[in-house]
Amino acid sequence: MTSSPFDFRGYRVVVAGGSKGIGRSMALAFASSGAAVSVCARGQAALAETVEAIAAHGVPAHGQSCDLGDASAIDTYITHAAQSLGGIDVLINNATGYGPGDSDEAWLADFNVDLMAAVRASRAALPYLSASQHASILHTSSIAGLHPRPSTPAYGAMKAALCHYTSSQALLLAAQRIRVNAIAPGSIEFEGGMWDRCKREDPARYATVLAKIPFGRYGAPEEVAHAALFLASPWASWITGQTLCVDGGQQLNG
Repeated sequence: MTSSPFDFRGYRVVVAGGSKGIGRSMALAFASSGAAVSVCARGQAALAETVEAIAAHGVPAHGQSCDLGDASAIDTYITHAAQSLGGIDVLINNATGYGPGDSDEAWLADFNVDLMAAVRASRAALPYLSASQHASILHTSSIAGLHPRPSTPAYGAMKAALCHYTSSQALLLAAQRIRVNAIAPGSIEFEGGMWDRCKREDPARYATVLAKIPFGRYGAPEEVAHAALFLASPWASWITGQTLCVDGGQQLNG
């Protein structure tokens, strides 16, 4: 990652779903910009490695195992994160259940993790955000929530709901000077991620998706993290209720 143009010294950032891919890149981007960072995830090994990488930037680091589909676990995590960091200035809801298909299991996974985890974490963090001078909430949505896709109806519907929730929540929290925005990434490739596996296991699908990206390549997690830095920074102080696509123009092709 290149040197950050943003200064987040004194900020306390919580990344719910932050041990790999986009979430990990966000956590490290804020840490490299001076913020104290807490992350949660289910996988212990990746979580421990991410916390170590955060701390390597010389900032306070906190990590905790958490199933973001469990309401009580979210409350516990947010409380512990706030205690460890001394408060919360930025909450990033980044988790996904990514249930493919149209089964009940897919719908419930996406509802509980992609949508309700963001609702519940926001609710739990609100007392701490209300005390912050530069409070911000960021949700990770997806361009899948902007256009119909037959392969992921549940995932797309929940990401669309998250975009709508972003604007409603922004209106609700404006009086408390808490900004709320979302990022809608396109197809992001990283080692061990979905598109990395697809490249090996289903190269035809990989090539089909690639052909729809005007910039001619898959995105990198760091490119989404850079957008998160901007949206959480004072440079975006008059931006709230928005969903920013970070996709190399992919959603322009539907």
